[in-house]
Amino acid sequence: MTDYHIPVMPDKCMELMHIDPNGVYVDLTFGGGGHSKKILSLLGANGRLFSFDQDRDAKNNIIDDPRFTFVESNFRFLRGALRFRGITQVDGILADLGVSSHHFDTEERGFSFRFDAPLDMRMNQRGGLTAAKLVNSYTNEQLTQILRDWGEISTPYKVANCIERYRNNSAIETIFQLVEAVEPCTPKKDANKFLSKLFQALRIEVNREMEALKMALDQSVSVLKPEGRLVVMSYHSLEDRLVKNFMKSGNFEGKLEKDFFGKVISPFELVTRKALIADEQELVVNSRSRSAKLRAAAKI
Repeated sequence: MTDYHIPVMPDKCMELMHIDPNGVYVDLTFGGGGHSKKILSLLGANGRLFSFDQDRDAKNNIIDDPRFTFVESNFRFLRGALRFRGITQVDGILADLGVSSHHFDTEERGFSFRFDAPLDMRMNQRGGLTAAKLVNSYTNEQLTQILRDWGEISTPYKVANCIERYRNNSAIETIFQLVEAVEPCTPKKDANKFLSKLFQALRIEVNREMEALKMALDQSVSVLKPEGRLVVMSYHSLEDRLVKNFMKSGNFEGKLEKDFFGKVISPFELVTRKALIADEQELVVNSRSRSAKLRAAAKI
């Protein structure tokens, strides 16, 4: 598990989950199993844990425990997958939305611009859309939109133009070909930051990450028992904004609706008023925890 992914803020996550030893819990992002093992350590003999992951590599980390069930599925199918297994409501849901170290460090998965490899970026390797297919088939307008919306790149049209010019002469099939394609519009001082935004935008689009997150959050309202905890850790502003708005208002725009008496109508009560971040000690051990923001809410 340590080589696969070091869990971020595990103790803070468990504190916010408020584990009932006899409760039923969900880990939406199993990965290396770090958070799942923490949950299991706090459960009694009658407790249960259902952990989701669509990546078959994660199956290598399956925990041998009768209280544990691995769900090989995208968490967008949260409610249906649980009902299929006879579960209608749970005591807590945890989601660590970060890409695991395993994905960044496995060259052939194509998630990092540190290595040359096929331009893939699929979390679910059975999926049809790869990053290579995306950059070669999307229109200039479509590329501009995802670079603006998912990468928050300041001049997305320039990057889309660079990609289009390159692919008109040669298909973009590898990571280094993509890096070469956007080289004319890559800032010299902030190249790594720019490429990180570019790769983030492509990864989010390939895996439909924002759509899946919205679906899972929506379903959490009916899946959680009253007072059940929703604990989510995000790693970029797009995710954190969605999570923050949803926990505060029950919608993704953050629009506060009030009843006749002026009380905010929301399915949740905030447990964390502001996002929690990793402490200095954890940052030394795990630098990838630097961008993590942890939020929690309890269902009313």
